[in-house]
Amino acid sequence: MASLLKFSPHNIFSRIPGTDEYYLVNLLSGNADVLKSEKAQEILEQRYTDVDEYTAKGYLVVPSEEERTFRRKYADFLDARDKDELQIFFVPWYTCNFACGYCYQETYGHQPGIPPTGVIDAFFNYVGRQFADRKKYLTLFGGEPLLSGAPYRSVITRFLENAGSAGLETALVTNGYTLEEYVGLFKQYRIREVQVTLDGMPALHDIRRPLKGGGATFERIVRGIDQALAAGLTINLRVVLDRENISGLPALARFAVEKGWTASPHFKTQLGRNYELHSCQKDRQKLLSRLEMFEELYTLIQRYPEILAFHKPAFSVARFLFDEGKLPRPLFDSCPGTKTEWAFDSTGNIYSCTATVGKSAEALGTFYPSVTLDQDLISKWEERDVTSIAACGTCALRLACGGGCASVAFNETGDLYSPDCRPVKELLGMGISLYFNKESHDNA
Repeated sequence: MASLLKFSPHNIFSRIPGTDEYYLVNLLSGNADVLKSEKAQEILEQRYTDVDEYTAKGYLVVPSEEERTFRRKYADFLDARDKDELQIFFVPWYTCNFACGYCYQETYGHQPGIPPTGVIDAFFNYVGRQFADRKKYLTLFGGEPLLSGAPYRSVITRFLENAGSAGLETALVTNGYTLEEYVGLFKQYRIREVQVTLDGMPALHDIRRPLKGGGATFERIVRGIDQALAAGLTINLRVVLDRENISGLPALARFAVEKGWTASPHFKTQLGRNYELHSCQKDRQKLLSRLEMFEELYTLIQRYPEILAFHKPAFSVARFLFDEGKLPRPLFDSCPGTKTEWAFDSTGNIYSCTATVGKSAEALGTFYPSVTLDQDLISKWEERDVTSIAACGTCALRLACGGGCASVAFNETGDLYSPDCRPVKELLGMGISLYFNKESHDNA
């Protein structure tokens, strides 16, 4: 039996930064261990004194048996994903009142303004038929969905009324500038959350996210967040990070704590990376790679542990492992497009996700004025995962990476079935060092 055992190709094994210890993680078997240097050396030299333990944990395997486990867990993943909740985006217009320097929709061209009533009705009719057997919620996206003025407010109100009649919750993605004008309206409907972006304190944020024609936005957004939280609405605060503003994260974290936001059960956060999507970001020198961003975060948190009161970065699966005491299920696919996410806009087009919405050349069909679907293209999106991306076939990181974003991969290579690779080993090392280091937590 021992002669048949092989070191699992799904093992992720690397040194923990700043120590002589190593981690060993296997998403397929669901096990993770920190190894002293002498045990790590055994693995490096391919000799094992803990064969029974390593076999029980799936680090040493009979390949044919592990392949059966892989197929079973892949089938379980597909079954679970088919039952997952759908997030369905709707863009009522691409008009925006901001002039953000990294807007990826800037070159999409002028889109129609206020949509006709028939578009909203057709959207709800399509969603009701096409996704009748799926749990789902809606998300209003833009452009900026919450513009001032009666015509815009009327469309948003009609959308929320239709959502309410369909028994669906609605989330919103907004720059937050007019949020205080809409809080009263939102209290009347089933609002799941409102995502708002702040890119730092006023001096930074107002440069990065000004009004069109100029003008500060920070203070008005903060008032909207205060009013929304006071009304019991959930705020998902997003920070878009690059070289220009990442050093300002500690100050923003302290601000959120002092405002009492982080103490609210209705407040959560996310960190986004400013990256090249389509035609955005003219000054690419500002951009951080995924690894660079997390390296900066790792360094900042060690210096300013109060950041963790504001946001705990994922560092691949490290945060999940720390919070839950176990690994997440294997990630055979990290792209939600056409599986757990769809996007629609007021031109009547259907898209795979928010990264493609508005790019008419990448539309998958129409829901208005008639229903048309490119089934071949939809099938290509639906079938993209680590089992269909050739480059993922022998990668030890694939069940933590999931093949990455299909839209980014396609924009970089022209091939939907190319990977958008994630630096899993490095992220895991930093995350394990950060979250499993008791001293750093005690200081947070």
